[in-house]
Amino acid sequence: MNVSDKMKDFAVKQLFGYLDKDPDNNIPKILDWFEKYDKENGVTEQVRGIKKAISDPNNNWSKLVKSLWTDVNDGQRRALVESVGIKGTMIGTPLSTKLQDKYQCNIPWAILMDPTSACNLHCTGCWAAEYGNKLNLTFEQLDDIIRQGKELGTYVYIYSGGEPLVRKADIIRLCEKHSDCAFLAFTNGTLIDDAFADEMVRVKNFVPAISIEGFEEATDYRRGHGTYRKVIEAMKRLKERKLLFGISCCYTSKNAEVIGSEEYFDFMVEMGVKFAWFFTYMPIGADAVPELMVSAEQRKFMYDQIRKFRKTKPIFTMDFWNDGDAVGGCIAGGRGYMHINANGDIEPCAFIHYSDSNIKEKTLLEAYRSPLFMAYRVRQPFNENMLRPCPVLDNPGRLTEIVEVSGAHSTDIMKPEKACDYCNKCVHAAENWAPVADQIWNSLPNKKGVTLTGKMSKKS
Repeated sequence: MNVSDKMKDFAVKQLFGYLDKDPDNNIPKILDWFEKYDKENGVTEQVRGIKKAISDPNNNWSKLVKSLWTDVNDGQRRALVESVGIKGTMIGTPLSTKLQDKYQCNIPWAILMDPTSACNLHCTGCWAAEYGNKLNLTFEQLDDIIRQGKELGTYVYIYSGGEPLVRKADIIRLCEKHSDCAFLAFTNGTLIDDAFADEMVRVKNFVPAISIEGFEEATDYRRGHGTYRKVIEAMKRLKERKLLFGISCCYTSKNAEVIGSEEYFDFMVEMGVKFAWFFTYMPIGADAVPELMVSAEQRKFMYDQIRKFRKTKPIFTMDFWNDGDAVGGCIAGGRGYMHINANGDIEPCAFIHYSDSNIKEKTLLEAYRSPLFMAYRVRQPFNENMLRPCPVLDNPGRLTEIVEVSGAHSTDIMKPEKACDYCNKCVHAAENWAPVADQIWNSLPNKKGVTLTGKMSKKS
């Protein structure tokens, strides 16, 4: 860390120390300070939006912000502010932006990686369970990914799998060793027992996003009998310890109406959930269940419901397909994030099982400059309509083209699938969604969107 970064680190720590003393009164003062001294107007627009959102104490955003002081323990809140706010954004982002310009490639803000392919559940339509306990990244390999990532400005790491908490001990060791990073995990939640929750309190920089498919019937239908009750028990453990946690919801043709219901949102808020990641079902692999894909009407329903509840519910939400307008389209291929599977294959996205690089053979930077990732970079965004961001679900031929031009191969070790076969399963859904998405897009006042770097990506 250079002198300038150390000064930023010190200044922001002092700032948040001041904030912790009296958040109700000091949050508006700090926002005023940011706006006053933002000479280049880098954050003024966002600051004004936050000020407006929290100006009413009864506003849902005001309630959410204040709950981060009443419902989250001080140690974890400060650790996450330092890792995400200071390291990840104020120090990491300028570094990665500089290196992107130097090497002319994408460098992600977050890295998603699979410690293992093993899972204690066997969910309907999930590709991971087919691998069993066959693939694992060693502690040393995971540690080296994080080391390389930090050198490129990446301080946020997300675990998936398989079930990442099968590797509890290694995950905690990595949290300890890299205390300057934030670690999240997509987890089924069933392995969060009292001992692990206590470890989370100790290390402070680990946050779970628990997969839940709705209420008991919908969750157990896809994840197995008794799973829902175990998830609720895990949430209670986390809430009792004032630990930050969220949920990960895959909406399908079977559960979209439940996941998008007010009853469901209210219950999750009551359980202590602070954020929710939404995904639509993708028909990955030869054993996929295309019948679980949502209809255009259901996708529109989720689009409308999430936006409606953003105005009324104290919970932060992100729909990784329907929020393309907020981030300038697709964020995969290192533009916002990328994925490393349990075999070490470096993939553009968790839903794109094709690769031309492996972490055991290439550095992260070499992978970011590989033909596959560069093919992504020059083609993003994949559609002028940011509500049709995906090269598979929304623009089926695009992934086939990328795989062919880059020479990438399928990373499915059980039943390799051609990119064209994967894309073909999405043609009907893409055709049905296109007119709906175009109608919404044409009604929006600002159609440019905002990318993760603040700049609009060029379309090839």
